[in-house]
Amino acid sequence: MGMTTGGGGEYTAEINVTPMVDIMLVLLIIFMVVTPLLSAGVPVNIPKDMLGSDEDPDIIRETSVVLTIPNNSDFYINKDPYSKETLGEKIKKLMEGKTPDKRIVYIKSGVGVDYGTVVEAINIVRKQDVDKIGLVADRKKGVKSE
Repeated sequence: MGMTTGGGGEYTAEINVTPMVDIMLVLLIIFMVVTPLLSAGVPVNIPKDMLGSDEDPDIIRETSVVLTIPNNSDFYINKDPYSKETLGEKIKKLMEGKTPDKRIVYIKSGVGVDYGTVVEAINIVRKQDVDKIGLVADRKKGVKSE
């Protein structure tokens, strides 16, 4: 129903945008809250200048094993935290039943992580009879892989 103005008794054909603005603000707030929850894995600032490397499509599968090292003292396998002492046992357990070509561990390391910490992690993985280790880096923006 429109409101009458004056004494003519006619309806006005104006759109009331206040309810639409309210709905849009609620949707905006919902998207702002949900978007950070959609990120997969543990957030890490990883090196960006890895030119000439090809992306491995297997890294995003649920069955792949991703060892994340956000700083020198924290270790994550997929999204679960582990101590350095228990990494080997967990990796060995995850590799059980996999064929030799599927026995690969991806290592994501933060920019500030010491080289020695990454080497220690690689040594732990190698002791579990894993020969394929993938190092993960962000692709440099604007560079196409050939």
